[in-house]
Amino acid sequence: MPQRYIDTTLFDLFKVGPGPSSSHTIGPMKAGHHFAETCAALPRDLLVRAVRFRVRLYGSLSATGTGHGTDAAVVAGLLGTAPESCPAGLLQELMDDPHTRRKRSLGDGQVSVCVDDVSHDAIIHDFPYSNTLVADLLDAEDKVLHSQEYYSVGGGFIQWKGWEPPSLGKPVHRYSNMTELRAIVKEKGLNIYEIILDNEMAITGASRPSIIYSLNQIIDHMESSVRRGLDSEGQLPGPLKVQRKARMLWQQASRMQSSPDQFLTRINAYAFATAEENASGGVIVTAPTCGSAGVMPALVYALRHEMFIGDRAIREAFLASAAVGFIAKHNASIAGAEVGCQGEIGVASAMAAAFVADARGYRSRVTENAAEVALEHHLGITCDPVQGYVQIPCIERNAMGAIKAYNAAVITSGTDPYSQRVSLDAAIAAMAETGREMSCKFKETSLGGLAVSMVAC
Repeated sequence: MPQRYIDTTLFDLFKVGPGPSSSHTIGPMKAGHHFAETCAALPRDLLVRAVRFRVRLYGSLSATGTGHGTDAAVVAGLLGTAPESCPAGLLQELMDDPHTRRKRSLGDGQVSVCVDDVSHDAIIHDFPYSNTLVADLLDAEDKVLHSQEYYSVGGGFIQWKGWEPPSLGKPVHRYSNMTELRAIVKEKGLNIYEIILDNEMAITGASRPSIIYSLNQIIDHMESSVRRGLDSEGQLPGPLKVQRKARMLWQQASRMQSSPDQFLTRINAYAFATAEENASGGVIVTAPTCGSAGVMPALVYALRHEMFIGDRAIREAFLASAAVGFIAKHNASIAGAEVGCQGEIGVASAMAAAFVADARGYRSRVTENAAEVALEHHLGITCDPVQGYVQIPCIERNAMGAIKAYNAAVITSGTDPYSQRVSLDAAIAAMAETGREMSCKFKETSLGGLAVSMVAC
């Protein structure tokens, strides 16, 4: 049973790390890092026998881990690298040299690991989550000294067998869905961003200035990912030979000279830019995932640099978007391996729609309605990356999600907010049900959909 109220924090939802996948790259890296730290605390008589690590991947991690860089990510974690401090190029370096053993200190000795120590096991299994990995510490005879199951549950969040939620402060404003959040807005006369900020301070103990500082950093990381993507050209890594398009679209927009298509082309360019950075293993912000990391930055960049909306309004709208992400995660999922791409691009688009509506000064009911419209029109979308790479159809989907988000805000801001028939809670419930009924072929395993039909063409 999920906890009655939401206590996810802002900087658990918005995480800085390397692409291309929050569930397949950031999550496994965190799992490897956690396992190595756990091993370091084992009794000395056990550690002196330790020689190497071994990892087995299951479910979607096994099916598409190669294209997502999972093998290298978990090895990087075992070697002591955390997502937020992962050096540029490290994962590619590990993938390019899978046989070389690298060492790390563990107690008074050292253990080794290489990418070849990561194996791909059963896609269909009985573990509680699709994205499962089992990490082992072995002796010289390959006897298991210590072992742990890890689950990458989406958005870079991990759990493990026996995991208990961390002890945190209690939120000031307790809600579990949008209906309850709307009631708090009405009863207390607060804006959504004020509720989220109050809760963040209560849950984490952080001060308002420190939260605002960290939020500014997250927004700056998003903008940087857009700028890097716009400055980059050439072919993305991997066998698909996908050409970067962000710069092409940006240059096309600059030639349009006040064409009505110019603004939309720029939004497309911004979304492509970050999505292409993610696909190349660059540093991005999960919003809510790596695979959907281009949607929010596209609208942040557009509102800041095309519509000249100020920093405070951007921050406040960012907090409103977080509320949508929290509710979707709490009541359904943000993992493609659990509910398909509707939980990634769909939720990202809903968050971005709420962001646009709030940043432009509309009431909280319009913000909610914008999020609902954006999510509703992503329901049922499968997660079917071709050959397991977060490139086709993922990059273009980021652009489509950004455009839908903007249009959802336009539609809902131009109509009676109380005439909206479908609630955000209803759309999230539909997403959860659709995800449960969706075949595993369409949930990040690359065993169906476009991943198969494109290859067959």
